[in-house]
Amino acid sequence: MRGSAIRRMCCALLTVVHATLFVAMPFTVGHSEVVPFATSGFTLTHEVVLPGTPEVIYDAFTGDIKPWWDHTWSGNPKALYIEPKVGGGFYELFDESGNGTLHATVITAWRGKLLRMDGPLGLAGDAMAMVHTLAFSARGADSTHIKLTANGAGQIQDWVPAAVDGV
Repeated sequence: MRGSAIRRMCCALLTVVHATLFVAMPFTVGHSEVVPFATSGFTLTHEVVLPGTPEVIYDAFTGDIKPWWDHTWSGNPKALYIEPKVGGGFYELFDESGNGTLHATVITAWRGKLLRMDGPLGLAGDAMAMVHTLAFSARGADSTHIKLTANGAGQIQDWVPAAVDGV
């Protein structure tokens, strides 16, 4: 037998096996429901000047943020940190077993200049996309201007923009 004839026989055999399993397996056909939802979007900006160079402030915004970040899923996470590298994550680890959540993925990391993350932070569960951008710029010799821009789009509940603004 040639290779193509063997392949045809194997395919026919697999088709028979799949058909037999499909007929022999007891199952019930479920019902799905399509429910449309409204989409919307928002942009939020917040600006602040903090003492310290842009590099020092950037470093404070990344790495271990547990000492100052107060919005968590677990209430008291084992670890809470932002990896300041492209593809890094904003992680909340619940315990030593690795249970936790990825709040966002770092898509731009430029120390002392820009940190951009893609992810809903604590708002996972709806079909929503959010991008948070932190722009750092020097103000004088030892201060940093930070501009946060949060853009959200998708299935956004009415309370979400105010909640994001409150963080």
